[in-house]
Amino acid sequence: MMQAQQAKQKIVIAGGGTAGWMSAALLKKVLGAQVQVELVESDAIGIVGVGEATIPPIQLFNQYLGLDEKAFLRDTHATIKLAIKFDNWRAVGDSYFHTFGAPGAALGFCNFQHYWLRAQAEGLLEASSTARSLWDFDLNYLCCQAGKFNIIKTANSLYEMPYAYHFDATLYGQFLRRIAEAAGVVRTEGMISAVRQHGVSGNIEALHLSDGRTVSGDFFIDCTGLRSLLLQQSLQVPFESYRQYLPANRALAVPSARFAKTLPYTRAIAHQAGWQWRIPLTHRNGNGLVYSSDYLSDDEACDTLLHNLETRALAEPRLIKFETGRTAQQWSHNVVAVGLASGFLEPLESTSIHLIQSAIVRLLKVLPQHGVSPAAVDYYNAQAKAEFETIRDFIILHYHANQRDDSVFWRDMRQMAVPARLQEKMALFRETGQVFNDSDDIFRDASWIQVMLGQGIQPVSFHPAAALPTNVELTATLARLALAKQQPLTQMLPHDEFLQRYCAEA
Repeated sequence: MMQAQQAKQKIVIAGGGTAGWMSAALLKKVLGAQVQVELVESDAIGIVGVGEATIPPIQLFNQYLGLDEKAFLRDTHATIKLAIKFDNWRAVGDSYFHTFGAPGAALGFCNFQHYWLRAQAEGLLEASSTARSLWDFDLNYLCCQAGKFNIIKTANSLYEMPYAYHFDATLYGQFLRRIAEAAGVVRTEGMISAVRQHGVSGNIEALHLSDGRTVSGDFFIDCTGLRSLLLQQSLQVPFESYRQYLPANRALAVPSARFAKTLPYTRAIAHQAGWQWRIPLTHRNGNGLVYSSDYLSDDEACDTLLHNLETRALAEPRLIKFETGRTAQQWSHNVVAVGLASGFLEPLESTSIHLIQSAIVRLLKVLPQHGVSPAAVDYYNAQAKAEFETIRDFIILHYHANQRDDSVFWRDMRQMAVPARLQEKMALFRETGQVFNDSDDIFRDASWIQVMLGQGIQPVSFHPAAALPTNVELTATLARLALAKQQPLTQMLPHDEFLQRYCAEA
């Protein structure tokens, strides 16, 4: 028998920034008048703001909120992202792309990479003047190389071109704040000085502000960043470190002047003991260096970053200290941590903002009308753990599968023990050319294939179905596919021209 309707549940969000305002906007959009939402933040607390590159699911989030893409692009100084280019990861001087697309097309029973592997093994690609690498059959890659983009509306999967964005994370938070407040979210300016817990249950009851005010609530979302004020500090939820796999514990971030031409992809440039991100926005470049202090001093890291900007620095580098890992439970008592308060994975594959999105979506799926459901807590924590670990393993792959011998750092990364799931995935691909996607993996088969090939994991075999076509048939099929993938380039605009035309319509 259903219970009688009770008073509205009040959800309090501790902290603003991208995590806080994404949470506030989506909660209010989905639950509407069923809940009160109050967000507490202080302008005196800085925002980490390193996550300016995203992956395609951000489009679904924006669309559900009803954001106008043109206004969003304009107001956040956004550019289009089709891929990440990895420089120096397999070896110094080497590069490859991880695109959001999928090379080729499925041909019969087995996936495209098997036909390409057979053609490569038998020398059938050598005579081609247009398509030799796997990426030559990928529309996202072809647009990256041409520096072009346009929105393609087609039902033909051959021409799908998934994309995401680079944007100013601070401006995105402000964009969402306007939407959330218009929908009824209450913003309270103030510094949290203490957290009050129930003497018996341990649940959070209220936040005390430094000016004496109190903000009480039924349910709390911790968006206090790396401090994790509610979950880790108040509820004493332990932190599970990934440092044995991902030893980087520092990041230096600095903006620089934009390039005259903005390319539609992120760059991840490997250095002596870490890697540098380069993110193109319409008003500046976002830059940073992720590194391990066990292998590189802060001064050496700063020198490396500043000497590899290629455009003028617009500020002094800002040091961010972190430890890679996650809270052992991301939901404890009546608190869910979202964003950096729940854990940190370096932004190598642009998953920081996606983890915010998936956390709040997951919460909305199981949030009880009142109180806390132990079954919901267990489900949420199991799903969050699986998601963090699959992303962690994908990041480890980039470090572990390297052929560099120019520094102790890269040799150590190659020789370290890796999680069993990743070891099995690499072994399967090396032996058979096959990849099977896990249900909780946000990265598709094509992503794993591109990174494993890019990092130098070369399969020794391919699916037997790929041996069926004759050499002539296979060569002709690959040639047709390559030409078909190139055809949409005629409809593309230079990236900057697309942005100027598209945003002018807002």
